[in-house]
Amino acid sequence: MATQETTMDKIVSLAKRRGFVFQSSEIYGGLTSAWDYGPMGVELKNRIQRFWWREMTQLHDNIVGLDAAIMMHPRVWEASGHVENFHDPMVDCKHCKSRFRADHIDLNEACPTCGTKGEFTEPREFNLMFKTHMGPIPSDDSIVYLRPETAQGIYVNYKNVVQTSRVKIPFGIAQVGKAFRNEIVTKNFIFRTCEFEQMEMQYFVKPGDDEETFNYWKEKRMAYYDKLGIRMEKLHFHQHGPGELAHYAKDAYDIEYEFPFGWKELEGIHNRTDFDLNRHSEYSRKDLTYLDEESKERFVPYIIETSAGLTRSLLMVLCDAYDEEEVAEGDIRTVLHFHPQIAPITVGVFPLVKKDGLSELAKKIELELREDYTTYYDQSGAIGRRYRRQDEIGTPYCITIDYQTKEDKTVTLRYRDSMEQIRIPISEISATIKKAMKEYKRVGVAASS
Repeated sequence: MATQETTMDKIVSLAKRRGFVFQSSEIYGGLTSAWDYGPMGVELKNRIQRFWWREMTQLHDNIVGLDAAIMMHPRVWEASGHVENFHDPMVDCKHCKSRFRADHIDLNEACPTCGTKGEFTEPREFNLMFKTHMGPIPSDDSIVYLRPETAQGIYVNYKNVVQTSRVKIPFGIAQVGKAFRNEIVTKNFIFRTCEFEQMEMQYFVKPGDDEETFNYWKEKRMAYYDKLGIRMEKLHFHQHGPGELAHYAKDAYDIEYEFPFGWKELEGIHNRTDFDLNRHSEYSRKDLTYLDEESKERFVPYIIETSAGLTRSLLMVLCDAYDEEEVAEGDIRTVLHFHPQIAPITVGVFPLVKKDGLSELAKKIELELREDYTTYYDQSGAIGRRYRRQDEIGTPYCITIDYQTKEDKTVTLRYRDSMEQIRIPISEISATIKKAMKEYKRVGVAASS
């Protein structure tokens, strides 16, 4: 039973305590907006990425992958509109020097930080791209940018993919990679940072088929989060109004999640029309039309984009999985209800005691399970404490080897969510876990946020 409200302070504390996320360069005082992913965090991030990649490529016969370079020809960003349009208005409080996006606050009201009223500088434009130089001598000719999004790498390679992969419209190109935005304000832990990772899929369709395809991907992307084990009541669509639509978009929806700090964007689904390919064709002077071999018709494809933040997805998963349960009067356990397919550790293996050959037997079982699952071996402390440690990192299954194991070759399998314990033969451990993972349904209701 959930007992207390989930707060960001609790999430941040657990993330550091259990090795999910550390402040970058912490021993030097830390670097604002930069975070390092610890042993549990990198495993969780990699598993979310693989879950998404399987969903977007392996389960579709017309979506292929790509890994484009972070640094691209600077003309790419002129064609995409980022050099011209990728700006935010910035103001500073004259009293406390806090910095804000001018479109996020009322300039006639009090400063959100210090409370001083109406003491802001004039708004000035701030380009969000990180600029650097390629080559030994910095000059205007050597300027390059760290990419602010991964999508452009897909667009400029679209012809290469068509020619080498023999894909036919409709088809998609998926990519996971880092992007960089020199954000005016970074906040809410890893939700908004200057360095982040995106999971994007650009789907190329014939003009006229775009609206039907757009609705298809809206449904598919929402269903993905259900498969990921996220509570669906914490998700909803937000359609972009006329004042929100990007310059390239015909229609756009965000999938928003109810974080402890409110409803925020998790993923965008956009109908980008033929804007991107037309712009790159114009700026590169290359023919980016598509030839339909059956109809002999030539056209510039429309693009339906699905773009999710990987690091933002990790934060959502942490928030959604976090729970505090009263298992007995005054006894509260903290648990992360990860879907077993993305849990950093799948199976914990414990000998009841270190002596009498139990540790050797437990280690043998753990090594065998390691072939198919990520395992964690722990022989120190009371068995209850070992269970609780695994609960806090979201390990869905634990195996305990005791004296009965030596007699009848059975072990205790403990389920994280229900805390149920059953006795099974050693020979059936792997098959039982595999079946449980396939049939997994979350038990109980997590703490409200």
